[in-house]
Amino acid sequence: MILNDILLWLAAIFLLAGSVVTLIAALGVLRLPDFFMRMHAATKAGVVGPSLILLAAGFYEPSVSTWIKILFAILFLLTTTPISGHLIGKAGYVGGVNLWRKTVRNDLKPVLPSHGFSETDTPESGDEQKKPDPESIAEKMGMG
Repeated sequence: MILNDILLWLAAIFLLAGSVVTLIAALGVLRLPDFFMRMHAATKAGVVGPSLILLAAGFYEPSVSTWIKILFAILFLLTTTPISGHLIGKAGYVGGVNLWRKTVRNDLKPVLPSHGFSETDTPESGDEQKKPDPESIAEKMGMG
């Protein structure tokens, strides 16, 4: 009976801790000033918060099959979340997402070129490009 009580308390503690970590990360996503800081908050909590909640589930239902599933799920989170966060951050940087104005240094600037998004780029004076006419495009495709 005492072991069940201890396991229930452990489950409650881990569930509360995972929920708090996830809540703090959600606040970070809402409050942090730029894309890269928000992404950092989301990816760190995307591993820690759900992992703690899964551990709580393991303490609540302590069977071998449950723990194996939980360990595989945590391993999956540990391998995929950092990789996807890195790739999203790199795509944002290469795509031209602006850094926060108070950013002190940019170590990627000499190594990785950063391009702007074509939707947000404004042509400089004198560099106005003529937009293609939809009718001429249709003619070139043999539809007009």
